[in-house]
Amino acid sequence: MDSLTQLALGAAVGTAVMGRRAGARAALWGAAMGTLPDLDTLIAYGDPVRDFTFHRAESHALFWLTLAAIPLAALVHRLTGAVKGHFQGWLLATWLALITHPLLDAFTVYGTQLLLPFSDMPLGVGSIFIIDPLYTLPLLAGLVAAIALSRRRPALAQGLNVAGLALSTAYLGWSAMAQAHVTGVVHRTVAATPLATGRVLVTPTPFNTVLWRVVVMDETGYHEGFYSLLDGGRPIDLVRHSSEPALLDGLREDWAVRRLAWFSKGFYAVSLEPAEVIVATEPMSTVRQLFGQVPTAAAAGDDADERPRVVMSDLRMGQTPWFVFTFVVGAQEAGGAAPVEPLQLPSQRPPAEALGWLFRRILDPAAGPLPGQPATQAPTIAGREAA
Repeated sequence: MDSLTQLALGAAVGTAVMGRRAGARAALWGAAMGTLPDLDTLIAYGDPVRDFTFHRAESHALFWLTLAAIPLAALVHRLTGAVKGHFQGWLLATWLALITHPLLDAFTVYGTQLLLPFSDMPLGVGSIFIIDPLYTLPLLAGLVAAIALSRRRPALAQGLNVAGLALSTAYLGWSAMAQAHVTGVVHRTVAATPLATGRVLVTPTPFNTVLWRVVVMDETGYHEGFYSLLDGGRPIDLVRHSSEPALLDGLREDWAVRRLAWFSKGFYAVSLEPAEVIVATEPMSTVRQLFGQVPTAAAAGDDADERPRVVMSDLRMGQTPWFVFTFVVGAQEAGGAAPVEPLQLPSQRPPAEALGWLFRRILDPAAGPLPGQPATQAPTIAGREAA
């Protein structure tokens, strides 16, 4: 989830455990511990694929965070000298603030390696978007009210903070139920088609859990569509987009290719781009991307390498043709593809009018195609075929 939400969650947890004893300091230390796991974004792992797939690894593992809670709680206990004799309370607050961070992240689709060192499987429910005001606002409201009333009405302050935590947690439960409902609609839509055995991905569109994006994979492409909970159970209109998995012949044993296929759980597309495709020349961060400050250059660089580039796109985050994570993994040659040092394409963003379309589509299944998406041809068995 976004940093503000993780900060609010940590602060609310700290307040729930130690608010009566430590006041605003409980929120402060909870916020600090709640954001601590994401400091792994400052670590350079060697190339963009490693940066992408090693995020939310050890720093988000429940086992390691549980061990880290002990010295961190001791540090907090020592620094808050006025609240002596409450080490057990600080330990509980620290532990909860640390572990609720990756547990919340696991509800997004990115993937969180909660079970390290016992398993490196990235877990991602995918039922909530990385920014969702309906999750964050109850946390913030309860927290602000608790801090404001902590001296005058401490019991009410604690109650409001707990209420905010309860509402936000209930919203997570709602998101999982809504996702399960939409998944059922998807399976009914494709039941009598060749896609009946295809892998299915259902994720919420930005900032809500009413409109959902659907992806169904086939052997040489993927089918994408949108479904609103207000659509009344109508079949989902799917648009097919081509992929070229054969481009990976000769690359399938390359570590970066295997890693991306594993991390994306098979939800990836492969395409061929010109040598001049624009890539990032330095590690990217969300803030730098937001302000368009990611240094870029042509993939060919100064070597005048004119070989077309083989590109893998993670289909889980974004929508066609705008994906958050896309990587150059090879270069096409006469005898097939050869691996190259992985490079990342800057994240693509939909046009501004796409946000308005999302809200129209929530209410109207006939809202038309998402602005800027590829034009479509005649309907196919599963929906519509992309041009």
